[in-house]
Amino acid sequence: MTDVFEAATGDGPPSARPHRERTGEVRTAFEGLLQIRRVTKSAPAAWELNQMVRAISIVLEASGFPPSALDASGARTATGYRVRPSEDSPRMVRVDWLGPPGGGAAQEEEARLTECAAALARLGWEALLYRGPRRRRFLEVEPAMRNP
Repeated sequence: MTDVFEAATGDGPPSARPHRERTGEVRTAFEGLLQIRRVTKSAPAAWELNQMVRAISIVLEASGFPPSALDASGARTATGYRVRPSEDSPRMVRVDWLGPPGGGAAQEEEARLTECAAALARLGWEALLYRGPRRRRFLEVEPAMRNP
């Protein structure tokens, strides 16, 4: 029996899969996402809108961005993106750039989140960069508005 693919949101443990295997799984999930878009002729597709955290996580990891990770005690062990539901709207998600204390995530967050926003924009998402508490930056992501 094979394990079910789980999108890396940055709030879980690092993948136990070998890098090559995980890369293949992510590529397959991303290709499936694109196939759903082709079949439904919508971008983002309804599936993505109903599972935005998962969809955004797949897009980011497939675009080469590393997910952050937590150990069993809840401490950050890796620098990368974290995707979670937005507190402001159920039709938005929030993307942070986090890492272990002293790991430099705060210094690279603006550049890395700007790169994340560009990758998401290419796939029909609008990602706006904000500065929050303690001057930390984050993205608010929602489906891009379409002109009629």
